[in-house]
Amino acid sequence: MKTRKVLAMAWQNMGQRRLRTSLTTLSVVIGIAAIIGIASLGEGFRIDIRDRMESGFELSNLTIIPGSLFAGLSRERFTDTNIGDISRIQGVRAATGVMQLGNVTLYSGNETVQAFVATAVNYTSFVEIFPDRFVFEDQPPSQFTNDTIVIGHKVNYVSENDTTPFARVNDTVTLSLGIPTGQPYPSIRFQNETFTVGGILEKRGTPGITNFDYWVFIPVDRAREVYVTEESDLVFVKVYDPEQSERIAKDIEALFPPYRITILVPLTFIKQVDNILTIVQLFLTAIASISLLVAGIGIMNIMMVSVMERTREIGIMKAVGAKSRTVLSMFLAEAVLLGLIGGVVGVFTGYGLSFALAYGLSNFVQPQEQGATFQNPEGAQRIAITPALSPEWTILAVVFAVIICIAFGLYPARKAARLDPVQALRYE
Repeated sequence: MKTRKVLAMAWQNMGQRRLRTSLTTLSVVIGIAAIIGIASLGEGFRIDIRDRMESGFELSNLTIIPGSLFAGLSRERFTDTNIGDISRIQGVRAATGVMQLGNVTLYSGNETVQAFVATAVNYTSFVEIFPDRFVFEDQPPSQFTNDTIVIGHKVNYVSENDTTPFARVNDTVTLSLGIPTGQPYPSIRFQNETFTVGGILEKRGTPGITNFDYWVFIPVDRAREVYVTEESDLVFVKVYDPEQSERIAKDIEALFPPYRITILVPLTFIKQVDNILTIVQLFLTAIASISLLVAGIGIMNIMMVSVMERTREIGIMKAVGAKSRTVLSMFLAEAVLLGLIGGVVGVFTGYGLSFALAYGLSNFVQPQEQGATFQNPEGAQRIAITPALSPEWTILAVVFAVIICIAFGLYPARKAARLDPVQALRYE
């Protein structure tokens, strides 16, 4: 018998038992909706986390710190020779050392403000490494001199309601420099240095580790004069291709003795977090799949009842010449239709359910209003998850529903196909 005819008969038989068919299909819909709902929510959460991390961690930037995170940070620092060797590695676009000066105080007339971080940099190299972060409110300075200071937005405007800046471009400010904790600088304790404001950075508010809103920058040459040193605390590296960052990190590590440095590679960290979130997503989806297995047991039960009810019908079909494989195909066709309809409806239902879950989680999980992190002193951002349904998950869910229905419908179908026509006609 042709496939079209078998499917038509299966559809007709299902239509004669609409309530039973609807309830059976509903069990498949619930199972698929649970899978798609959790999978879409998990995929949206994973994408949101990845986007936030990529926006905060420039994938093409590497950060080199002295010492090991496990063996303890070292007081050893980087020389210009070290930085030159790093810059000559294949794939490195630029490398620059910076001096971390800790918290500092700025004075402008009677006004005083504290900066969260003060850093001494080579402006030319630093702008090349952070072109998207080192952006000025007005026109960028025509040139940086050895007495130029650059002020972050939140240093210049302490609160959101401030309309009067602490300083303007070309103003003169005084910076009180002290010895950062744990740094091997000479016995200088505090020294006031005068600078001319070269620019005010635009507000960025990034959640990454380079939020410049709370930073001030001074020329590294000037800082070296004050602290009588030619060394740097950190090295920032920009690579041409982020996909090569892991290889470049290994090449940089080869320049130093073991445990001498630690390299922060954003791409590696993001990949690890992404893998963890993927495993969690698969785990939760696997739990949701149990509901579809329960639906499969219900399908088997309903089809067994259907075989008993239609025993005489099967006997008549086989008595007039229907083959066993025709009867088998007819019952399997019903299972396929149940899985196909339930799968398609379940996909749309689950996708809608994922938005409801996302809305509930966004309102239930609130960010802390107080406190601040080193990366984002303004506090945590509000969670907003947008579910994402990939074509792969859609196809996989529908196919899974059909396979489950066939698997649990195979035994009743084979039992119906093996019925003896004489015994079937005698069945009451």
